[in-house]
Amino acid sequence: MPKKQGNHQSPGKNQNHNPKLKISKSQTHKPVSTKAITEANTRQYTVKEATELLPFLLEKLSGVGRNSVKATLARGQVSVNGKAVTAYNHPLQPEQTVTISKEKIVENIPLAGMSILHEDEDVIVIQKDSGLLSIATNPEENQITAYRQLTAHVRNLDPKARIFVVHRLDRDTSGVMMFAKNEKAQQHLQNTWQDSVKERTYVALVEGLVKKSEGTVTSWLKEHPKSLKMYSTPYPNDGQHAVTHYKTLQANRSFSLLEVNLETGRKNQIRVHMQDIGHPVVGDKKYGSKTKEIGRLGLHARVLAFLHPTTGELLRFETNIPKVFMNPFRELPAKK
Repeated sequence: MPKKQGNHQSPGKNQNHNPKLKISKSQTHKPVSTKAITEANTRQYTVKEATELLPFLLEKLSGVGRNSVKATLARGQVSVNGKAVTAYNHPLQPEQTVTISKEKIVENIPLAGMSILHEDEDVIVIQKDSGLLSIATNPEENQITAYRQLTAHVRNLDPKARIFVVHRLDRDTSGVMMFAKNEKAQQHLQNTWQDSVKERTYVALVEGLVKKSEGTVTSWLKEHPKSLKMYSTPYPNDGQHAVTHYKTLQANRSFSLLEVNLETGRKNQIRVHMQDIGHPVVGDKKYGSKTKEIGRLGLHARVLAFLHPTTGELLRFETNIPKVFMNPFRELPAKK
């Protein structure tokens, strides 16, 4: 199991554009390797002259029957320079390395718009890019989603493996999110969410200068039946109670960069509450934004800390503030 609160650098270099604004290094855990080859279970050969794969294998495995060698190829147990190959006539060139494994060679599946921060038997934690759906809104749509990619990832090792949704991030929100790898872990996390999740911190780039350097927004949220937009109802106890805490990290006359902590996790909570205080999230046309300053939604899930559903260990994942969020605060060079 991973160590508690290990300090590890996340993908990408830490960028601090303002000496007053501390952008911490990521605290993550290395993902589980899916390379199923071990030295004890493999044999390696260096190609001396140009040939094809099957004749090369028949020569090296002189004591093994032709059909057995073909079966080894078909099962994906042969790789050339680290890449699994099944074609009998695959061309070989001098100095290439041919590896024969006793087990099927499992290669990592490339992930689009996301990276794995941590994986164990119960949970998988990712960093999602803006623009990637967490899960398809319509199961019949053939869309690339975090859920679909992670399902393929775990089934690469176990065809019966599954991924279970615990919470979601909006398509245009980037940052840390978690999935469960079994139903027991999912149910535990969902049933104990308020107690298990110790920290959910976002950064939000909003329009205008927020006058109060820190504050709390409280309201009751409801979803409009036709537009499906969330809104704060003026009537107490009418809807879901939502509490958002914020403090200013940096600001100028046009924009403010806020650190936002969720006391509750309602749909579109931050986006609605920022609109409520007159400072909509940059790029959030749905909730009142007038600007496209950074070409994306100015919302990033920076920190997620939770108690592991099986071990009870506190796991904390902190990622860098996206560089583009700092663009509005860069000083323009003086004109000569």
